[in-house]
Amino acid sequence: MESALPLWLKLGCMIYVSVLVPVYLRRYGAANFLWFSDIALFGTVAALWLESSLIASTMAVAIVLLELVWTVDFLARLVSGVKLMGLSHYMFDTKISIPIRALSLFHLILPPLLVWMVWRLEYDERAFAVQTVLAWIVLSLSRVISTPKENINWVYGLGSTRQHYGLLYFIALMIGFPLIVYLPTHLILKALFN
Repeated sequence: MESALPLWLKLGCMIYVSVLVPVYLRRYGAANFLWFSDIALFGTVAALWLESSLIASTMAVAIVLLELVWTVDFLARLVSGVKLMGLSHYMFDTKISIPIRALSLFHLILPPLLVWMVWRLEYDERAFAVQTVLAWIVLSLSRVISTPKENINWVYGLGSTRQHYGLLYFIALMIGFPLIVYLPTHLILKALFN
């Protein structure tokens, strides 16, 4: 049976992640891998090798919309110098070496790659429910493991300004991700690829 996804892509992504993991682990620590985008990167590699529609669909629901916002923020600053939301501010921090910043360019690649994978493998409608449960687990871990300074997945407040909102904010986040980010993405992917 012929593979739906090319071997060169599987190998390339696996090599990329094998470089990124030790570098990020040393620079940012293990908690950094709780970011939804990092989880999606690992999930994408798994989906490539397993040719799993469910994993690819789940990762697409998780990050396509968020990564598109990151991309707009990054490109606006790169092209015009305009700071829109600050999501990609670290990409312009001269205290961080260019090779380290370059590793974060996967944010540009993941949305089109995942959409292409969903197109090739078909959209699995269970992705919305799976990602919602995964998000609740990851957000809870992020709240327990990260600090307000790290603010992984914005569990302590929106943006990079140090904040510490209470339990009501966290509950709103647990409801907001599924309703504002995942559901619209799910409906669009379902309409396009089913």
